[in-house]
Amino acid sequence: MEELLREYLPILVFLGLAIALGLVLMLSAVIVAVRNPDPEKVSAYECGFNAFDDARMKFDVRFYLVSILFIIFDLEVAFLFPWAVSFGAVGVFGFWSMVVFLGVLTVGFIYEWRKGALEWE
Repeated sequence: MEELLREYLPILVFLGLAIALGLVLMLSAVIVAVRNPDPEKVSAYECGFNAFDDARMKFDVRFYLVSILFIIFDLEVAFLFPWAVSFGAVGVFGFWSMVVFLGVLTVGFIYEWRKGALEWE
């Protein structure tokens, strides 16, 4: 039992410090937070409509299109990091498969660009 406690003591100390730090940060945010926010700060942001309006109002589809494009190209970066870290181990096949992957994404990006999906009026 004593050996088990000796092995897990650093983990318990780390967990205790993490919980304590989290509580201190949350309580300090409650104490220091501004209670009367500026009207500009709580106004509509980026999407151009009030967040707490009617749920059945018309909404521009371009916002959805931009978010989907962001997710697609964000996933590209998520695939690039592990590939770059293990670059030496993937060999020639791994290199060319990533070149094909990036080529497909580049063609898709050019297509979206020419279709005007990235234009904002």
